[in-house]
Amino acid sequence: MAREQGQKLIAQNRKARHDYHLEDSIEAGLVLMGTEVKSLRAGRASLVDGFAEVRDGEVWLRNVHIPEYDPGTWTNHEPRRARKLLLHAREIHKLILATRESGATLVPLALYFKDGKAKVEIAVGHGKKAYDKRAAMAERDAKRETSRAVGRRNKGMSD
Repeated sequence: MAREQGQKLIAQNRKARHDYHLEDSIEAGLVLMGTEVKSLRAGRASLVDGFAEVRDGEVWLRNVHIPEYDPGTWTNHEPRRARKLLLHAREIHKLILATRESGATLVPLALYFKDGKAKVEIAVGHGKKAYDKRAAMAERDAKRETSRAVGRRNKGMSD
């Protein structure tokens, strides 16, 4: 069988960009059980409410839901179990320094297969306030309206 090439997206946390000011992101490998990999290959996972934490010099992914593999038997996994992330020591140290700030958290952004290996992209995020969210939505709507107006003008249509 040929080796898998490229990247296949499994799950994405679009709400994270709405709820957090995101800083630098890091790609990490995952320590998974066999039934978890099979469930991910079927495209089933949810990053909602997921987060990562540093404990005893290791980074753990928590609250990420990978449903049980249906054909699996007694060897099936716990859907919301903690999963260890595979990172270099310097990356872990960088995350420790970033999360020491108050209000900083590690948020999973995407879960995907890269060249046949399961990867997760995590970012350091600071929670947005309600007024920040409203301002971002207003800015996005204003950009959309201006691009529509420019498009109509280029087509020769009037408002």
